[in-house]
Amino acid sequence: MALSFPNPSRSYDESRHGVWFWGYDNAREISFLVDDRVLMNFDAALGSDEAGVLASFDRHRNEILKMAMALYAEGPQTLYLLQ
Repeated sequence: MALSFPNPSRSYDESRHGVWFWGYDNAREISFLVDDRVLMNFDAALGSDEAGVLASFDRHRNEILKMAMALYAEGPQTLYLLQ
């Protein structure tokens, strides 16, 4: 089974300056953290507040998920950083 993203949940992490989201490969949960700098590539005027960062993530979710799928490799790793 391929990586899928049935859960639309995402969470801003102020200390890591990014947004966490989760994918699934069968029953395995795979965690992803997309760095604020990646979001700034989509939105040059991105602010640093939680609401703005999450809104940017939501606007560009499809592109971010494509990046996550390209980075993902089946195996024991369950955490990926999109930087």
